[in-house]
Amino acid sequence: MASESRLYTFSGESKDHLRKFRLTTSRAKGPQAVICMYVSFDATSPYMLDWSLTDHPLLDMIDKNTYEIRQDEDKTVYTSLDEISDDLPDHAPRFILLSYPLTMGDGRLSVPYVLIFYLPVTCNAEIRMLYAGAKELMRNTAEVGRIIDIETAEELEEIPDKLKAE
Repeated sequence: MASESRLYTFSGESKDHLRKFRLTTSRAKGPQAVICMYVSFDATSPYMLDWSLTDHPLLDMIDKNTYEIRQDEDKTVYTSLDEISDDLPDHAPRFILLSYPLTMGDGRLSVPYVLIFYLPVTCNAEIRMLYAGAKELMRNTAEVGRIIDIETAEELEEIPDKLKAE
């Protein structure tokens, strides 16, 4: 068992929503993405989710106290790289799950499902380590084919070219 899988965990609901997002985006006509985020909780405050609110995948986060990767109440599913870029913070890392349909040079349709690891150079060392430790577990749990590392939101514009180069 890898060390990250002993430290970080996913709830059953998070795994189900990741799987559902992966399966539904493979049939989508346009790009779809969710931004995964870290949020620190006060261990004494209750945190409840109402799973009956939506069928859409929710945003993930790492609970700093338990290291459980959970889903946020925000239901945003992004449909363009510009929307994602607008919502990325300047000083905090994010995992972005992206399904991006594109036509390859030989004319065939491809729908790569990738994990974009957004790690700005300006975020603090503790947060960098927290995300770096969860990166492979996130990759394996989300069942993505590839990880693309970026440091700025502007690098999202290069994603289609990187995906075509696969």
